[in-house]
Amino acid sequence: MEDFEKKLKEAKELLEKLNDPEITLFQAMEYYKKGVKLLEEASKMIEEAKLQFKELTK
Repeated sequence: MEDFEKKLKEAKELLEKLNDPEITLFQAMEYYKKGVKLLEEASKMIEEAKLQFKELTK
């Protein structure tokens, strides 16, 4: 789960960077794309954990 927490922390840091009025549009787009990718990966990890839990509780 450490990797999951790392992804969420990175996504939060990117969100903070997006709030900076000094960033360029290009930087904002890059931060956004990276943040979406991190959140998709974290979501996938949650789904995999749910499947493993279901298997264990059968």
